[in-house]
Amino acid sequence: MVTRDDLESFLIRMDLDFNEVDEGMYLVQGPNNGAPVVVHHSPPLLVVRMKVMSLPEEGDLWELFEALLTWNATDVVHGAYGIEEGDLILTDTLELETLDFPEVQASLESLQMAASSHMSQIKSLASKGQED
Repeated sequence: MVTRDDLESFLIRMDLDFNEVDEGMYLVQGPNNGAPVVVHHSPPLLVVRMKVMSLPEEGDLWELFEALLTWNATDVVHGAYGIEEGDLILTDTLELETLDFPEVQASLESLQMAASSHMSQIKSLASKGQED
């Protein structure tokens, strides 16, 4: 099973800037000052989460939600888009028992790649929903 020390060594090995903000919870700065990722070592799971944006409180977001579901099925290799308390997030959950360095690295990179490649479309669809 991957321990907190193992996780820290993985983050160091990936040459990422990170701070432990609570016991077992790390705030990891994305490459090129991208969106930060929360990595939570919470046995028996490792939870990886990134806030993409706050969703508009009003408007028709049907097209945005359809795009997010499509990307979940086709583009997001690790994890999925979701909504929590009015925020659009990307999240991935991994089992600590069988976790290894390449899987942690792939998870972080997948979330960062999805967020960066979809961001302009997400913003466009969210603002379009406001106009309707």
